[in-house]
Amino acid sequence: MLEINLYRASDGRSLAYHTVKAATGSKKLPGIVFLGGFRSDMTGTKAVWLEDWARRAGRDFLRFDYTGHGQSSGRFEDGCIGDWILDATRIIEALTEGPQILVGSSMGGWIALSIARDRPEKVAGLVGIAAAPDFTEDSMWAGMDDATRARLMSEGRIEVPTEYAPEPYVITRRLIEDGRDRLVLRSPLRLDCPVRLLHGTADADVAMSVPLRLMEHADCDDLRLTFLKGSDHRLSKPHELEAIRTAIDEVTAALT
Repeated sequence: MLEINLYRASDGRSLAYHTVKAATGSKKLPGIVFLGGFRSDMTGTKAVWLEDWARRAGRDFLRFDYTGHGQSSGRFEDGCIGDWILDATRIIEALTEGPQILVGSSMGGWIALSIARDRPEKVAGLVGIAAAPDFTEDSMWAGMDDATRARLMSEGRIEVPTEYAPEPYVITRRLIEDGRDRLVLRSPLRLDCPVRLLHGTADADVAMSVPLRLMEHADCDDLRLTFLKGSDHRLSKPHELEAIRTAIDEVTAALT
């Protein structure tokens, strides 16, 4: 059974996490931190597969649950992008040594970009998996009609059906408004590390235009984008997982 540890922040939050440490005496390569998506948790296919690979490869690895996700404290509907960026920043600072390779899935890609911009000393490299920067504004808010927007602003929340869970997602006014303070595609985005982006051509949640926009917008000396034909938003099939591993290897090679 997986041993779950808890990181207790100074404000009372408890974040569930699991780590793998490279064997003593092995060549020290940058550790890997997996940043999950919106309402995902650290038991997902990509997180577990990457941890197994990291263990075999002799790499430090960290996966965790944001506040309101998985086994961490708090309610999901009380959280927002700023909270989850803070969670990621705190746990990386507390539990890792040296710059890390951040592997961000969907919303985790947005969080990884934010940390790479604001805390570049903590980031050795970045891999975006169907990265969804600014999705609260460009997907959620942009996809609402006037009546839905008015209801969200007056009532403070709406419920949105999703194929990823039996119960609808709760979208709050705070999530939307806080997201506007965290946008990364509207202001300079300098990334001082190698970046690899993976995106499926059949992704129904994040359009192919998003990684293209990110590639054009970011100021980065080593950024590559790979489209996987026919792949959807999950990117969890065996060949897709291998593509993620290859991207991590490319980032590692660029550093060493």
